[in-house]
Amino acid sequence: MTSERWAGPLTHADESVLARAEPPVLDIGCGPGRHVAALAERGAVSLGLDITPAAVAQARDRGASVLERSVFDRVPGCGRWASALLLDGNVGIGGDPATLLARVATLLRPGGFVLVEVESRTARDPVELVRLVVEGRLGPWFPWTRLGVDDLAPVAAAAGLLATERWEDGGRSFARLTRRRHESPAPS
Repeated sequence: MTSERWAGPLTHADESVLARAEPPVLDIGCGPGRHVAALAERGAVSLGLDITPAAVAQARDRGASVLERSVFDRVPGCGRWASALLLDGNVGIGGDPATLLARVATLLRPGGFVLVEVESRTARDPVELVRLVVEGRLGPWFPWTRLGVDDLAPVAAAAGLLATERWEDGGRSFARLTRRRHESPAPS
């Protein structure tokens, strides 16, 4: 992903995702908050999470409601979020997409869903340590990987999620992963 897109205005592809989101919406790895701020402007209850202090500050400057914390920490509204966003490659947060998706499933209400962006290619990248640089300030290191579109369905299934929609827009690949209604989330 380019830094211009990460910090820039919403694209048509971003809009295709936000049109599918149902409030309340949790934006995981929200960065400078372009998605969570856009949802708030539309009157949708939304919350962003990010571990990079400078990105959180930018998101708050945009008027977004954001917490500086990891998705693996305590998250308000556990088991009550209607939808969650894992965009801009954020399905790779933590270096293990199956573990991340299982965690996100615990945050969703029964029938809730994750809107996720994956790589158009099929290969899965090795895990690497990365950190963001925002306005010249270094964020914390964290494990990261990329997940290809063909690997998504089995990884999602292992996390208790069902791939219920897949689409492409602007050269980007997205999917809706729905939490099965009969499973109850673990406490967070």
